[in-house]
Amino acid sequence: MENVVLIVHLILALAIIAVVLLQRSEGGGLGIGGGGGATSSRPALGALGKVTWALGIAFIITSLTLTVFAAERAAGVSILDRLGIEGPAQPAQPDVPADDGLLPPILDGAGGGLTPPRAED
Repeated sequence: MENVVLIVHLILALAIIAVVLLQRSEGGGLGIGGGGGATSSRPALGALGKVTWALGIAFIITSLTLTVFAAERAAGVSILDRLGIEGPAQPAQPDVPADDGLLPPILDGAGGGLTPPRAED
């Protein structure tokens, strides 16, 4: 089903290109030049204009459909998993000492020196 939509999508893209190239140029691309302003009226949409709109809407629909297909296929799977490539190696975890080494030293009240914390039993 996905291949059929993809082929239709490609045909629509080529058809849009062809129809746009067949249309008569109105000059002044992007509204530059030409003048007229609000006094000039545009003629009613011709047959090629309607075909362009129809092809454009169909192109957007096939684009959204292909996006849905791609999202369903990639649900929670990494691209590296599908290609069979291992990810970057994880660094080895250092050996962690017992609880006594994890706590910071405590100030000794009498001499101001540091004493290691006591493990409570």
